[in-house]
Amino acid sequence: MASMLKALWQKLTAGGAAAGAEPIAYNGYLIRPTPYARGGGYQTCGVITKEIAGETREHRFIRAETHPSLEGANEFSIAKARQLIDEQGDRLFGQNA
Repeated sequence: MASMLKALWQKLTAGGAAAGAEPIAYNGYLIRPTPYARGGGYQTCGVITKEIAGETREHRFIRAETHPSLEGANEFSIAKARQLIDEQGDRLFGQNA
């Protein structure tokens, strides 16, 4: 599973991603929705970043939900990122965050 996700992220960062919405700030974090085209729709996907002790930390997420429009995927990706932040906070970045 981890190798599949790594391959997917490599594809996305190589230009396979759809144009996501502008990043938004939320409770000290930066959320960047990065949905990508999949099966005639768009996959929920995004990146959460935060500067901790002078270092930019990053958490990437992909969820199973797909959406018929890019706008809908962007909105849901932002909502999912907010939920992750509210539930996990800095734990998103591992134990040393």
